[in-house]
Amino acid sequence: MILSHLTPQQAARHAEFRAFADRSLVPQADRFDREQSISREVVADLAGQGYLGALIPEEFGGLGMDWIEYGLLTEELGRGCQSIRNFVAVDDMVAHSIHKWGTEEQKQQWLPRITSGRTLAAFALTEPEVGSDAAAVETTATATADGTDIVLRGTKKWISFAQIADLFLVFAKFEGQHTAFLVERDTPGLTVEALDGLLGLRGSMLGRIAFDDCRIPAANLVGRPGLGLTFVASSALDLGRYSTAWGSVGLAQTCLEASTEYAGRRTQYSTEIRNHQLVQQLLADMLTDTVTARLLCYHAGVSKERGEMESVNHTLLAKYRTSTVAVKAAADAVQIHGAQGIGAEASVQRHYRDAKVMEIIEGTTQIQQTMLGQFAVRAARL
Repeated sequence: MILSHLTPQQAARHAEFRAFADRSLVPQADRFDREQSISREVVADLAGQGYLGALIPEEFGGLGMDWIEYGLLTEELGRGCQSIRNFVAVDDMVAHSIHKWGTEEQKQQWLPRITSGRTLAAFALTEPEVGSDAAAVETTATATADGTDIVLRGTKKWISFAQIADLFLVFAKFEGQHTAFLVERDTPGLTVEALDGLLGLRGSMLGRIAFDDCRIPAANLVGRPGLGLTFVASSALDLGRYSTAWGSVGLAQTCLEASTEYAGRRTQYSTEIRNHQLVQQLLADMLTDTVTARLLCYHAGVSKERGEMESVNHTLLAKYRTSTVAVKAAADAVQIHGAQGIGAEASVQRHYRDAKVMEIIEGTTQIQQTMLGQFAVRAARL
């Protein structure tokens, strides 16, 4: 890793994160991919290290990390196992939403449970017919006659960790306005169907959630009616993009490490393939792209720390470029490994599948291009 501008504390934390990934994630990542699930043991390990809700203040059980440290953590989780990185990101998106927009009662009830791993959370926005156009959600929320309860009707799909989540942050139209609600798993009228056989991030335990007259207390509303999309979802998705960006760097980094190691021991034409110029070109591009992508993430983190107005766009820049870098790095890693890279036992083929997913989640590459194109026009006028 090349980040010479880290503070001594950040460098020490990064070494801690890397050691954790090597110890707890790397040895299990292929198994999580093969079994299409993660273990409760690794969740407990994450919680024991304080890596769940790490951005949340200490009073609620978090570590109160700054954005740079959180990015470094996310990179190492992504280097170790993208499904685990995704789990932490989703958990954090819900915790962040409760901390930023929830009532004091919601914070006291749920944040200590999420940060300790006692409650696993899921972010329920996407629907069978609604992906990038989040404003078009069809799930509805209706108040009962006395106003004490809310009744949810609709379906969510492609929801990460729906299979094991205890708490869902659900987005629905309430009185015609986009609104967010907390829904517990054991609520009558809520059912979850497992979705298996995904291309990548196969340990993310996705599910389809149906709400059939699912009745929840009105007190479970997060924020005010109408804030669900433009405030609650938007701020959570910004965090998700930040995690995806750093996680993509981690994926590119592990491809680089696997490729240099393999090129150093694989012999063809009486010499290690690292001595072949075309392989050197692939390695050179992989290294340069990974370092460049990491610096974009660092820039986004500094922007967030400073509270800059354009920090959201800086995160978009990072997510857009790092996800494309991850795809190229993974493709080149498979190419360097040759036939060895396409076998079921090869980690680089998992990286290749995971990398493609990074171009889709938290905003597709094409959506990012549209948003950044608009930003480019504005930025050119400054």
